[in-house]
Amino acid sequence: MANMIKATVLSILLFWLLAVIIGRVLGLHGNEVDLHQVLANPSWQHWFGADDLGRDILARILRGVEVSFLVALGVTTVTMTVGVTIGLLAGFYGGKLDKVLMQITDIFLAFPGILLAIAFAAVLGPGIFNLMIALCLTGWVSYARLTRAQTLSLRNRQHVLASESLGAKPLRLMRYHIFPLLLPVLIVEATYSVASIMIAEASLSFLGLGIQAPNASWGAMLRDAVRYMLVAPHYVLLVGASLMSLILAINLGGDYLRDKLDIASSSANEI
Repeated sequence: MANMIKATVLSILLFWLLAVIIGRVLGLHGNEVDLHQVLANPSWQHWFGADDLGRDILARILRGVEVSFLVALGVTTVTMTVGVTIGLLAGFYGGKLDKVLMQITDIFLAFPGILLAIAFAAVLGPGIFNLMIALCLTGWVSYARLTRAQTLSLRNRQHVLASESLGAKPLRLMRYHIFPLLLPVLIVEATYSVASIMIAEASLSFLGLGIQAPNASWGAMLRDAVRYMLVAPHYVLLVGASLMSLILAINLGGDYLRDKLDIASSSANEI
């Protein structure tokens, strides 16, 4: 079963990687307007058909996946860095610092993440950079709480106490003795986070708060496609299936990594 999941994930991700590379080599950008091909059905000329402006849907889907990965990887890198730093400091030092940092975290947790991202995006304005800022402002919370919980359990490990008794500084203890043990859990969390950020980016773009025309975004394409669902169902189905396949592959990859790294049993041992 695990090998089948691994093969499925690799196949889907490899397909999208090759598709993006081929699209780049062929110079597909999906911004060419052809009013004679408005809402055209799939054909040899347009494999996925054309949108409401006669633009090639396949070309725009390929550009959309580039944008999704750019946003997801950028936001994941920033949120993981911030969240892990906050969680390490709170779990390692404890006391008042832990209380203050966790109270700030609880304030952000009091609001649904996507609604908070919508609020930030509405204040900052549309655009890919502002979209990434809005998602970064809300995405660090899960990393902070996860890292703090794991650090609390690792803080009193014998090898940590032994290094501390030999004069190791707090920074060295966190960097070399605690953080490496957090990596398996953080890798799995980051995998799920990438999928969540892609969905959030599509949601904000669907609402007009994310990627702006003429740049391609799966969320914006779905927003345009639902208006023509009855006359051009292939438009919304192909864009939706593309988004679903990529998110499914990433989530399955997260499940595979969780089982491979034995996160559940290692967490149980900590308890």
